[in-house]
Amino acid sequence: MARGKVQMRRIENPVHRQVTFCKRRMGLLKKAKELSVLCDADIGVMVFSPHGKVYELATNGNMQGLIERYKGSNTEAHGESSEQNKPEVIQQEVLLLRQEIDLLQKGLRYMYGENDINHMNLNELQALESNLEIWVHNIRYTKMQIISREIEMLKTKEGILKAANDILQERIIEQSGILDTGSNMMMPQFPFQRTMEGGYYF
Repeated sequence: MARGKVQMRRIENPVHRQVTFCKRRMGLLKKAKELSVLCDADIGVMVFSPHGKVYELATNGNMQGLIERYKGSNTEAHGESSEQNKPEVIQQEVLLLRQEIDLLQKGLRYMYGENDINHMNLNELQALESNLEIWVHNIRYTKMQIISREIEMLKTKEGILKAANDILQERIIEQSGILDTGSNMMMPQFPFQRTMEGGYYF
């Protein structure tokens, strides 16, 4: 049975939410550093915690310098917006989107056995291969996230069971002590002893 899409929503438990924030933040900054090293890219990341604390990463220079560069490039982009709104450019973008949609539909038909890949050309096969690799990566990532959550749930349940077991052990020990005390109180401290003559004495 296929699993449904994992729903992303706010974590209600404040402790779990803070732990998740710290882990995800560290992972985000690590990935940004790796991308900067691998692709020689200038990256700026700014994260505000729920309590307002700011965490930032600038891989080249400082954050202020990257912000100034962004403002400059954004101004240039607005100046070129009139060129991008030409009908020829829009038509070209629509054509590319249609081609991409057609390729994805072919890929889906292939996955469900409704299409033969022998009818696809080299470019389509390469594009399909690239999309499949992305899908597989996303599936594996989602699967690992689900497994990690299930492991955390099992650890939590294990801790609860251990605590309950400890409490039961303590109660058993307490009950055993009470029973032992009661037995000692019922036994006479100076039991009767029979004499050689058949009499009894204290």
